[in-house]
Amino acid sequence: MHEPTPAAGKRRPATRDELKAFEVATRDLAGVALRSIDQLGDDLSLPQFRLLLVVYENGPCSSVEVARALGLAASSVTRLADRLTDSGHLLRRADPGNRTVVILDLTPSGRALARKVIRRRRRELATLLEHLDPDVRAVCAQGLRELHAHVGGEYTIGRRGLVPL
Repeated sequence: MHEPTPAAGKRRPATRDELKAFEVATRDLAGVALRSIDQLGDDLSLPQFRLLLVVYENGPCSSVEVARALGLAASSVTRLADRLTDSGHLLRRADPGNRTVVILDLTPSGRALARKVIRRRRRELATLLEHLDPDVRAVCAQGLRELHAHVGGEYTIGRRGLVPL
């Protein structure tokens, strides 16, 4: 079944086949993420949705915090926030403690949209995972948790760990 993780000094580099499997899985999961957004019929892009998720997961936060969480320049967050504000999904306000800081928060429709996409994505993932043997699923899930433990801080949006992309 699942072999124990080798000692740190005895780890071998990933094989070409393993790398290919992860590349394909990355594309597949990105496809699931995009599909869960596309099915809305909204003109929401993946970067816009990622911004919504940061605010959904963390609550009201500054545009600088959002930019940091997404690994984007502040000007990119401003453009994304403009579109989301225009569509009625996002609110902007000045921080009462520092009027130069812009706080981003979701509108009720933005919150509902985030929940809807998350539910849709989870349903689709659940359906796809039903095709895997439960033991294989468990090993895959453990491997993903271990991978996240090594890269999560660098690639994960939000402050609380895994945020559904």
